[in-house]
Amino acid sequence: MTEEVEDGGGDARARLDRLFTITAAADGPARGVALELAVRDRARREDAVAERLRRVDNRRMEYLRSLFGSFCSDEQEVEPRCMLTSSIRLGSHLLAAGHGALSRVEVMEPARKRLLP
Repeated sequence: MTEEVEDGGGDARARLDRLFTITAAADGPARGVALELAVRDRARREDAVAERLRRVDNRRMEYLRSLFGSFCSDEQEVEPRCMLTSSIRLGSHLLAAGHGALSRVEVMEPARKRLLP
């Protein structure tokens, strides 16, 4: 997904905006979510998988830190934004609840606005 975000170019806000757009539009296995969740499940039981997953998660967080850090003047804002962004990406696929009359994109929009002022 990082390659797709980067290929579109633009500044950090534009790339984060693209990341949110991709995440909001993603439908399960089409974006590798099923595989991601399976790896995370396996990491709970196998130390080697857990270590690899930590490296991947750390690399993803570093990428997000670089993007948010480019426009967040307060370093105390960067880490929470990174954590929320990662949590939204993974957690939104774990919830079975519907959104009433709202689409997934409409639900994600307020999060995007709060994280990308």
